[in-house]
Amino acid sequence: MKTYRVIQWMTGDVGRVGVRHFADNPVYDLVGVLVHSKDKVGKDAGEIAGIAPIGVTATDDIESIIALDADCVFYTPIIMDVDTVCRLLRSGKNVVTTSGFFHPSPDFEEAGKAIRAACEEGGTSLHGGGIHPGYAGDVLPLTLARVMSRVDSINVYEVVDVLKDAPLDHIDWMGFGKDKDKFLTEPTILGLGTSFFAQSMYMIADGLGVSIDDVTSEVEAATATEDIPHDEGVIPKGSVAAQRHEWTAWVGGQPLIVFHAIYLTAGPEQLEPAWDWGTTRYEIVIDGDPPTELTLQGVRQPDGTMAHPGYSWTAMGAVNAIPDVCDAEPGWVTHHDLGMVRPRGLVRG
Repeated sequence: MKTYRVIQWMTGDVGRVGVRHFADNPVYDLVGVLVHSKDKVGKDAGEIAGIAPIGVTATDDIESIIALDADCVFYTPIIMDVDTVCRLLRSGKNVVTTSGFFHPSPDFEEAGKAIRAACEEGGTSLHGGGIHPGYAGDVLPLTLARVMSRVDSINVYEVVDVLKDAPLDHIDWMGFGKDKDKFLTEPTILGLGTSFFAQSMYMIADGLGVSIDDVTSEVEAATATEDIPHDEGVIPKGSVAAQRHEWTAWVGGQPLIVFHAIYLTAGPEQLEPAWDWGTTRYEIVIDGDPPTELTLQGVRQPDGTMAHPGYSWTAMGAVNAIPDVCDAEPGWVTHHDLGMVRPRGLVRG
């Protein structure tokens, strides 16, 4: 099989998944790793990713990384620095990222022009992927729509049990433990991500051959009926213990695509209102002919536990597209452009 020389850009939760996969998959040759934290500089990338040493030393020297000979950069910061990504593209490196640019939308028009110009200059391609946006909320609905005779509405539910299936830092930065009125009137992390989720909606609309008139958003919260302890403290009684964000894409004056992001720290017996959203999962519900539903979740183990592989899904939803992106014509390559991705090197002895 053809081998692709790759660079891992940042080693957070998603980036570490990338390092582990590149080290184990013979299709990839990991040639460089960029880190941000000073305590990671000089360490073997395998050690940072929690595996045996792999002979690649992490650096924070951006210039040395950009100077490397590589086919692709797996770019995984939470927020994309467009200027840096354009430098990578102009240097002759393709970029696959989990940081945005999943599909063209009005919010990213100017940055999209810069990306396309850099791709043309470098003869390279950029692709944005992940789990949501980038797969569960766009690729899966379009895949499901293929077996439909008529689509009336599409609802995508992301349900996350935060205390079981997310890092505890989500508690503070998502606003759990805040006064409800304060939470509902201040900007929220998920609320600030509206333009990113809208990219998935535009991807669905383009795939269905319709145009979005507007994207609106709503948010509501449930409070704790008692103190909810966790490993780093407590969510006080009466404060925000669950939140539901809703984004709606309107087509022809009707709500066609609705995304629901539900994050919980307790079950219904500890919430007011008593929300009961079940376990962590992605759920796609299409009303039409015939009404159809698809659920994506972890696998329940013999001991009854079911881990949520969210970071692995996020990384691999992008990584598995690297060969096709490297072999594509230069430009901003969307899921529509790629078609059916052909994962390489997944079946190993």
